[in-house]
Amino acid sequence: MIHLAEVSEEAGFTHIWVGDSHLIWREAYVNMTAMMLNTTKVKFGTGVTNPLTRHPSVLASAYATLEEYAPGRMIVGIGLGDSSVETMGLKPSTLANFENALAQMRELFAGKEAELPSGKIHLLHPCKGKVPIYIAASGPKMLELSGRIADGIIVLVGVADEYIAHAKDKIAVGAKAAGRRLPDINLVLWVPCAVSDTAPAKDAVKAHVARVVAHPLPYVLDPNEQKVLEEIRKTYDYYHHMDQQANHAEVIPDWLVDKFAIAGTVDQCRAQIERIEKTGIQQIAIIPYSPPGGSREETIRGFAKAMS
Repeated sequence: MIHLAEVSEEAGFTHIWVGDSHLIWREAYVNMTAMMLNTTKVKFGTGVTNPLTRHPSVLASAYATLEEYAPGRMIVGIGLGDSSVETMGLKPSTLANFENALAQMRELFAGKEAELPSGKIHLLHPCKGKVPIYIAASGPKMLELSGRIADGIIVLVGVADEYIAHAKDKIAVGAKAAGRRLPDINLVLWVPCAVSDTAPAKDAVKAHVARVVAHPLPYVLDPNEQKVLEEIRKTYDYYHHMDQQANHAEVIPDWLVDKFAIAGTVDQCRAQIERIEKTGIQQIAIIPYSPPGGSREETIRGFAKAMS
């Protein structure tokens, strides 16, 4: 992880998002600390945490501490809970609980008191600077909520123009309700990615595409996509979440990869990037996968080349 962070910063990436799913991946906050101490300017955030396995007060303390080490380099990436809660047999947070948890975190960050059912609490080491909160969203209600309260939004809806447009429409509804403007909200498109000029890169991202397709989405899948979704639901195993070798990868056809991922040669990926940049997305955050016979570093460097 440290090496990949160093490679990412050297290649010109501005942000690194670290997965937080404690039963299937190494501890996110330890990883973030190690990577942050071995880089100088890249920003870090959880990709993403949740308010169930991490109490809002625990998140507030963790980020306030990390912000002391790296002022201006930390971002809270948070969602309702996916593999981290599903592997525990739990359900994702409700929208009401989620909104309340974010309000508590912001109070604690600011050195104010937060109200819990058990009483009022406060943080003795609040943040000296602002730590932005980015919400991961895919479903229509979560996208609207994000438009209303998020500093930035991690959009998980695929890469097709019409999919991104549907998401932006829902975000705009929430933004308008809060007296905000859509252009003032940073939009991060969350994208599984594999880049190789010599190997079939699409195969590497299929397991991740399966999970994106199975998320709540702000649009209706067409009949062919719906058939694939039915197969995903039969095979998906959260203990193999984002595992390239997972069985659920086998049900994903190549044509669906093009709608939900950036995968291919450097030139093919460059064409995808140039198209996405025209949609109003401010940042593309890739989840790098190893093309057959390659490595995640190959994908990181290949994507950086495609961006140049």
